[in-house]
Amino acid sequence: MRENGRVTSATRRPETPASTVPTRLIATDLDGTLLHDDKTVSARTIAALAAAEQAGIEVFFVTGRPARWMDVVSDHVHGHGLAICGNGAAVVDLHGGPGAHRFVKVRELAPDIALDVIQLLRATAPGTVCAVERTFGLHLEPGYPLMHMEPPEIVSPAEKLLAKDALDADQPVLKVLAFHPEMDPDDFLTVARTAIGTRANVTRSSPSALLEISGPGVSKASTLELCCAERGIAPEEVAAFGDMPNDVEMLTWAGRSYAVGNAHPAAVAAASGRTAPNNEDGVAIVIEQILAERL
Repeated sequence: MRENGRVTSATRRPETPASTVPTRLIATDLDGTLLHDDKTVSARTIAALAAAEQAGIEVFFVTGRPARWMDVVSDHVHGHGLAICGNGAAVVDLHGGPGAHRFVKVRELAPDIALDVIQLLRATAPGTVCAVERTFGLHLEPGYPLMHMEPPEIVSPAEKLLAKDALDADQPVLKVLAFHPEMDPDDFLTVARTAIGTRANVTRSSPSALLEISGPGVSKASTLELCCAERGIAPEEVAAFGDMPNDVEMLTWAGRSYAVGNAHPAAVAAASGRTAPNNEDGVAIVIEQILAERL
């Protein structure tokens, strides 16, 4: 279902036969989808991405990663140089290379809403600990596990991390990360969505009970939709790839969508097709097929 140009349901639309609508844009998740488990991009995938760009098909990386963790693919952005990061919270120009990215679009989570959400989760799922992702740094609450790719800049209760006079308070909040040490990941997601409602968008991409919370209406799909609209690209002209619940809306929105062989059941249900697992270059296989259709 679509309302005012926004995705409002994970139920797939009737699909237009792929052979009648040429693909103009490829949108792919990174971890668990495009990247191998060792976080590398295979030679086959690099060649497929380059061939797509050479054929005039735009490629967008659409990820839950923050911009500063995009070094692994910054050499492969080609043409436009843009990536959608933070589950849709930011569009970033990676042309400058590692450490020199530029924010083109930011869809922030208001600090007061972020704090409200954290307090709701504490009440609903006692034991929850959180982190705050701002544009240029990650800040943790005490007790939040050191599971990310960098040390935290600040360790303090959320009330201080989100205060008006907090260090880096001038940087927009992109998302809140909420971790529970004991709950089942899918159960934690269900509980959080029920508690938070429409205050914010809640999803997950980790195998652990780690939730990612963005501003209301902010998702990979809604930001990809904005970027496509700016280019005059319709959903039917997009091929999307993903593996986890944070990809569901994007897989639902795109005219052609593929869950990789290692995907979460929610991603499989949302996608219109399947491909091989990430470690077997499932994205590259489909890109090669798309390019073959154009001959």
